[in-house]
Amino acid sequence: VQLVESGGGSVQVGGSLRLSCVASGDTISRYCMGWFRQIPDKEREGVAGIDSDGSTSYADSVEGRFTVSRDRANKTLDLQMNNLKPEDTAMYFCASGPPTGTLATMLRKPQLWLNWGQGTQVTVS
Repeated sequence: VQLVESGGGSVQVGGSLRLSCVASGDTISRYCMGWFRQIPDKEREGVAGIDSDGSTSYADSVEGRFTVSRDRANKTLDLQMNNLKPEDTAMYFCASGPPTGTLATMLRKPQLWLNWGQGTQVTVS
């Protein structure tokens, strides 16, 4: 499975960005998909996740501002980010993996995810 992110960039405080992740290769229709972010010298942080049935989970820090979605073919994952804050600045990564616990648990444990994209930078200032 290959995951390729796009949509990152620079935006002003309060602005919006939409990240996309396209999956190719083996089918991942039953996999969970999620977004993580990381800043230098910090651990990777789970931001939002969605399972194959469309159930979602979010980190407290983005609840109400970010919305995760995936298409019916489960090949594309999107993250709509609104009201962006400077603390949202990070490299954002797309991930997929078989369901191994609740989404909330999976977001706290990056090691549970099987496939990762290369990341896309988001800068808020």
